[in-house]
Amino acid sequence: MYDNILYPTDGSAGSRAAAAHVRELAAAFDATVHVLHVVDKPEGGLGTSGAFLDDERKGMSGESAEEGYLGGHEGKPDADEIEERLTEHVTELVETSSKSFDGIDMRTAVEVGTPHSVILRYADDHDIDLIVMGTHGRTGVERYLLGSVAEKVVRLADPPVVTVRAPKDE
Repeated sequence: MYDNILYPTDGSAGSRAAAAHVRELAAAFDATVHVLHVVDKPEGGLGTSGAFLDDERKGMSGESAEEGYLGGHEGKPDADEIEERLTEHVTELVETSSKSFDGIDMRTAVEVGTPHSVILRYADDHDIDLIVMGTHGRTGVERYLLGSVAEKVVRLADPPVVTVRAPKDE
């Protein structure tokens, strides 16, 4: 029934909660798990400079969040360099998290783009039978303002989508 299960992860509590469901489903159906992380790249590339961050979100030396996250360097990194370093870092995270699927056939991928679009395209390109993903559980104005990747995937995906909410204490 389910030969290929897509597990999009962002490392959040919701994603970690979904991992347990993915493991059980994959084991029950002897399915291949596709672990996917999308490096979010807003259209137009806005926000990569850190110019819109307030002082509390900047590092102690006044560097942008990306510069502090990516390690110190001389001058400001360009958008391509930020994207490359984030992709390398996330690739390591995906490889590490995939170790929890011991004994299950796995594929890992890191892609760059708008998360819901990349997830939907990946599902189409890899004949995914089921998508299992975490959700932050936002409601009301917060969901309206921030949007919901899970909600967009649920509404637009061809295969069934299982969403797993993060535990309330996380």
